[in-house]
Amino acid sequence: MKKERVTLTLLKTLGSCRRRFHKTPNVAVTHRHQTTMEEQQLHSDRYSFNPTLKWNPEVHNYFAKAYGADRFSRISIALTRPSRYSCIRVNTMRSTTDAVIEKLRAILKESSSGSGDVSENGANGNLALVESDDGDSNPLRGDCLGAGAVSKCQIPGMEYVVFVWGSGPRHINYGYAPDLPPPKEVIVSRKCAEAVLRGAQAYVPGVMACSAHVEKGDTVAVSVAVEQKGVDGGWSIGMTRGTVLQGSQADPYYFERNGLYIGQGTAMMSRAGLFRVPEGVGVEMKNRVYELHSFHNVLEGEIFLQNLPSIVAAHALDPQKGERILDMCAAPGGKTTAIAILMKDEGEIIATDRSHNKVLDIQKRANEMGLSCIKTFKLDALKSVSRGNHTNASIGPSSCDANNGMANKVSDSSNVQGEGILSIIEDRLKTEVMEENGNGEKANGKVYLSKADIRKSMRRARNGPGRNQSLGGRVDGSKGFSPNSFDRVLLDAPCSALGLRPRLFAGEETVESLRNHGKYQRRMFDQAVQLARPGGVIVYSTCTINPGENEALVRYALDKYKYLSLAPQHPRLGGPGLVGSCEFPDGYLEEWLRPGEENLVQRFDPSSPLDTIGFFIAKFVVGSKDG
Repeated sequence: MKKERVTLTLLKTLGSCRRRFHKTPNVAVTHRHQTTMEEQQLHSDRYSFNPTLKWNPEVHNYFAKAYGADRFSRISIALTRPSRYSCIRVNTMRSTTDAVIEKLRAILKESSSGSGDVSENGANGNLALVESDDGDSNPLRGDCLGAGAVSKCQIPGMEYVVFVWGSGPRHINYGYAPDLPPPKEVIVSRKCAEAVLRGAQAYVPGVMACSAHVEKGDTVAVSVAVEQKGVDGGWSIGMTRGTVLQGSQADPYYFERNGLYIGQGTAMMSRAGLFRVPEGVGVEMKNRVYELHSFHNVLEGEIFLQNLPSIVAAHALDPQKGERILDMCAAPGGKTTAIAILMKDEGEIIATDRSHNKVLDIQKRANEMGLSCIKTFKLDALKSVSRGNHTNASIGPSSCDANNGMANKVSDSSNVQGEGILSIIEDRLKTEVMEENGNGEKANGKVYLSKADIRKSMRRARNGPGRNQSLGGRVDGSKGFSPNSFDRVLLDAPCSALGLRPRLFAGEETVESLRNHGKYQRRMFDQAVQLARPGGVIVYSTCTINPGENEALVRYALDKYKYLSLAPQHPRLGGPGLVGSCEFPDGYLEEWLRPGEENLVQRFDPSSPLDTIGFFIAKFVVGSKDG
């Protein structure tokens, strides 16, 4: 600002001197020059990445009270940016950290085409930890590491973790000039943009709008359409896919996209192709605001891309060889496989999830990594404790998926006879058809069921609904497990996910929805407490910054189950939890931790020097349940 003031003063002085001889012409020149500078500054602000995270006003006030206004402001800014590095876990059952580092360096060097972006990371290629003034651990500063540097974690016991450093934010020249047409543009969806910021390409399904006359090979500026609140109170991008951009202020969300440009790329197909083909790369990103490496299909079976706090959660569980461990909400299997490797694949890990296809993902990941101690089941976490005599206390022989050859252990639960299934399905289909005809009334007094409908519903009953298109693999169901049958239980609970980054939108969450997340998590925790044996361990974790799903859950657990106690965690990288409580306008009082408990949990702040996602970990020891 000081330099700009000096420049403007100098221009005024020069103009004053020249007006003695050429007053009118030089005033015009100076005015045009100032106008040009203002236009350039205006478009420099437009073609930049400076997002503002929008919150529901009540949620904003709640978080501001919990963290303090300044800290919450820093958290909100950090959430809109990706971490500066990618965290990779090495499968030590198949490789070594040093071998993986050498392979990664070779891959990165090849992908950079010898540009010299890959750093050897100083003398030893290690990531050390230093202590900050407030006692929190933070990684070696990024200014010591160049983009593409590959470094080994030096936290005791976590030397199998590797960091690949990126760069950003970077200034991108989008080619704007006042006397030239505006650059050609492509607008992508918010979820697509968040993936691009993490290193992905812009795929066709994520392309929402495009300038007219874009051809294959054209350079395009890529911006993001973030949901905006409509007059009806709902959130949408207010744009039909395939919208033509004219480069004028009449374009959809022209002003709302100021500061929301995520990079520059090359169109991989014409405008017509972008909205005609169903898949493929739409824009190959060349210049990104954040340059992070993608590890899709890289060293499969040897490495797994995973956030640092998630790896810490597996360590906090402290699994031992030969133990029986339950991972209640295991998909996509990152923590499950991390636990198996810490156990040296000796013991038994039961991994459950309510989604058919997600269970298949866990199976696939375990198979890729060569882990045999993981047994998967489709099971709702709210039904983890068996009722009556239906249990999975013993595990039967393995079965093999006919489609992908992956082994999966089968429970000894009884099979339902085909005739019974058919009868149930016919009744259900009749009900569905009647409902489709309105108010449950039959059409012409008859309901016709085709054999194709019956066969389709039988497959759905056997495999579960899954996603719109099931992957078709074999998944075994479960009726739950016996109380006190596990040495350790990990509950990485489904949550509001308000700690994940980069995040460009958060407006849909309300105070009520956040409370509902907490209620759901308490019900799952009740199941976990019943399944962990006396003397066992429960680790609870989330990827949200919401105290109602974190500290409030701990308060609930300690108050309800007097035989539970918080236990120290190793390693300890996160900060302390929140102490106190929050009273809402409707009178509801949400209680958090009490003094002395804050250092027994780990809260990962996305705005801290550790530069992770927002995450929370609590570890409980189960005492005697007698009485």
